[in-house]
Amino acid sequence: MCVKNWCAAVLLCMAGVCVGQTSLVPTTTLAAQTANNTSTANTFTFQSNGNIGANNVSKVDVHNLLYSGATTKIYAHLLLWFGGSNHMYVGYSSTDPAQIHRQITDMISRGIDGVIIDWYGPNNSIDRATQLVMAEAETHPGFTFAIMVDQGAIEWDSCSGCPPQRALISQLQYVEQTYFPSKAYMTLQGKPVVTNFNIDQSYSIDWQEVTQSLSTQPAFLFQNNDGFTYVLSEGSYSWVMPTTKDYGMSYLSSFYDTGMPLQNEETIGASYKGFNDTLASWGSDRIMGQQCGQTWLQTFSKISSLYDAGDQLEALQLVTWNDYEEATEIESGIDNCASISASTSGTSLQWSTTGDDRTIDHFVPYISNDGQNLMALPDAYSGSGSVDLCSLSLPPGTYTFYVQAMGKPSMVNRISSGVEATLSCGSSSGGSSGSGSGGLTLATSRPSLTIGAGSSSTVTVNVTPKSGSFDSAVYLSCSGLHSTLKCSFAPGFVVPGSGSASSVLTIAAASRTANYYPGQTFFLATWIFGFGLIGFVVIGKFNGRRLIRPLSACILAVTTVGAVSCGVNRTISSGSTPSVSTYVITINGNAGTTTLSTTIAVVVQ
Repeated sequence: MCVKNWCAAVLLCMAGVCVGQTSLVPTTTLAAQTANNTSTANTFTFQSNGNIGANNVSKVDVHNLLYSGATTKIYAHLLLWFGGSNHMYVGYSSTDPAQIHRQITDMISRGIDGVIIDWYGPNNSIDRATQLVMAEAETHPGFTFAIMVDQGAIEWDSCSGCPPQRALISQLQYVEQTYFPSKAYMTLQGKPVVTNFNIDQSYSIDWQEVTQSLSTQPAFLFQNNDGFTYVLSEGSYSWVMPTTKDYGMSYLSSFYDTGMPLQNEETIGASYKGFNDTLASWGSDRIMGQQCGQTWLQTFSKISSLYDAGDQLEALQLVTWNDYEEATEIESGIDNCASISASTSGTSLQWSTTGDDRTIDHFVPYISNDGQNLMALPDAYSGSGSVDLCSLSLPPGTYTFYVQAMGKPSMVNRISSGVEATLSCGSSSGGSSGSGSGGLTLATSRPSLTIGAGSSSTVTVNVTPKSGSFDSAVYLSCSGLHSTLKCSFAPGFVVPGSGSASSVLTIAAASRTANYYPGQTFFLATWIFGFGLIGFVVIGKFNGRRLIRPLSACILAVTTVGAVSCGVNRTISSGSTPSVSTYVITINGNAGTTTLSTTIAVVVQ
């Protein structure tokens, strides 16, 4: 009896991976999933220019919005003038080291590689804040910063009576001495990067003389299409153009078309959510709508339409991290105008959204015993709208469920209200392929699918009454999915009536990477755990000789069950990556007290 209990404990330890009941261990709270998770001040609220205020935003890596295989560096344009009386109050001071720490760690959590600082010369509050950014960046390996000299630095330079040429030289000599030596300073082919904003539009500058005045040769990056034409130019950057009628798409196309043939110059693209300067003291009512997040997504789509893994965009600037006054800030997140609602029907958790699903990255269902402490259930990605709760091996009981719609990178996350369900799973489930319950049969149009890695395939799922009519909705879901597989149904439920009702099941397989073996994590964990138990028996107070044989058998049984439940057959080529992997997944149908299941073999090549 003792040995049997130990085997049961091992199986329970494997729960959530392959077999056994899922133990409810809270991983987060409702408060955490709805709280401000950005560096925006908690006191910052919605503004009429489109800034949404402190929010819970997606931390999905921003690189995911680019083309597959992108090596593009993504930088945020950072403004450090907040906290003074001459700018909008946003609830924090840019000279607060704690705020700088929050901002950079927030950027890193979103996948941002560095910052380009809008700089206004030495010996002022912005310069002091820039030194705080330098110190913070140096504590995060790989995170870099660069200086953009704003034309305002020349206009308001502290050396009274200095002509523009002399003022710029003085400022860059200060930058060379103060910032270039930092290990976090951004470089291009070993040269420190310096950009500028509107200097040449406002002043006549001899850049040759500027360069000769410095001991270190910078990589000067200019702006817009003609920025590539400067004698000393090593590239150019694009910006947001609020007066355009097509959200800047024609401007961006022209900029990328100009930069793409120039192999020796850096092309820095631009992505932005929109523009609105109606609340800025200098504003002129220039407005570029956000389109509920579509403007943001379109700027990335423009890049992906022109570049690919074989022809990379070198860098991208997010315009901007925190310009609240012109409403280009993404610090507080981007509003996708979406909402989500959840409901339960029998043992099925369902959800639906309003708004554009293209702004949603994936859905995360949560389970709770008390409505406050939550445990995340397996992610259900875009296109899915239901989860068969009985497929998750949950213990019997009454639970509260939530579903969170995780936005595309830097977009707002939305969570549903809580819904309750009482579960008592396992007593009425259907059987094997083609089996049924409650006068229904569930079957697939073919017994197996073959899918190429990185692609998808479909199969028809049929629900048919054995006799008479069945007029309730049958909700469809998958279980037993390997982490490299995703499934979705169209539609997500069917009503058979007196005939047969069909849904198209799409199964997608992730691309393979080198040295990937689907079962290696499971077997490593199993054997490490097993040898740990053997060690416990050997060194513990129990009789090791009497228990080692049944314990070894238990470990072998767990390994065997894990292999059957988690991956089925795998054929490995002589190289380091698998040639063929075969999985068996379960298709579930749920109509309240009536549950069905069938299986299908999925071969991934």
